[in-house]
Amino acid sequence: MIAHAPVVLDIAAPTLSAADRRRLRHPLTGGLVLFARHWVDRRQLIELTTAIRRERPDILICVDHEGGRVQRFRSDGFTHLPPMRALGELWMKDPLAATDAATACGYVLASELRACGVDFSFTPVLDLDFGASGVIGDRAFHRDPRVVTLLAKSLMHGLLLAGMGNCGKHFPGHGFVKADSHVAVPVDRRPLKKILDDDALPYGALSTSLVSVMPAHVVYAKVDPRPAGFSPRWLQDILRGQLGFQGAIFSDDLSMEGARHLDGGTLSYAEAAAQALAAGCDMVLLCNQSLGAGEAVDELLAGLQQQAEAGHWQPDPDSEQRRLALLPPTPPLTWDELMHQPAYQHALERLP
Repeated sequence: MIAHAPVVLDIAAPTLSAADRRRLRHPLTGGLVLFARHWVDRRQLIELTTAIRRERPDILICVDHEGGRVQRFRSDGFTHLPPMRALGELWMKDPLAATDAATACGYVLASELRACGVDFSFTPVLDLDFGASGVIGDRAFHRDPRVVTLLAKSLMHGLLLAGMGNCGKHFPGHGFVKADSHVAVPVDRRPLKKILDDDALPYGALSTSLVSVMPAHVVYAKVDPRPAGFSPRWLQDILRGQLGFQGAIFSDDLSMEGARHLDGGTLSYAEAAAQALAAGCDMVLLCNQSLGAGEAVDELLAGLQQQAEAGHWQPDPDSEQRRLALLPPTPPLTWDELMHQPAYQHALERLP
């Protein structure tokens, strides 16, 4: 058994296939990310997460569930959470009410997911709302990094109260560039000091609260010619060394356009994964490649093993411990128990 299970993959459908079960049992698989296509209703989601856990008891079941337009499950009792900009707007009227509402959002978000067997959500967005980025937009709390920091910390407190970790994204900041890294390679030409004083300020200010971080598929040209998620300077020297971050680092989705073009060439998924891990990521995501026969997922798992044997990345027991630390420390409430819990009912009343 390899000492490091860094791959976060997905599945094609709302139920597990034989191929899914085989991939989940692969020793390099450490996480699974869910999307809206995996949702039918709460009963089905619970059956799915239970089946996943039977195949791999230690797997981290994840989802992008932020609120607003990035919320994968929206029916059968799931609360429609506001976009994070709504909390920033409330801050401008009543900062104390905004921090309380942010904690309520985090608590409702995490407790509903956990009641359905989901361990972890990639939230909060720490990008600043410069008004330029369509892909970030109202997912950002505010333009002021101090407001972002305090609202994010309040939301993370709510997550923690429900037994869920957090993931600050997209380090050091995706809000300034207009290009969408899903379909392009954005380039930010600002100097390092400007980025650290502004966009990256929340990461240092939350260094004792963040348990994981996701770097941006953005090139910060005056700092490093590589996107942040493939840059030892950004991940090791700045994020871990200068800002003191101790938790897990996830790559963003390796199938995004911003992740495929490095050093003048186009990489395979296995090559990109190995380079992200070598740069300082603990886990790598490959999303939406399980559709059809899922050859790309199999190629990643086989190729990443070959990349390790060739010395292009080194399995890291410390990375594995950071992955395991993201698993919830307590059993979840059932949905029925949650519906009768006073803390949950109060949190619903405090949503903006």
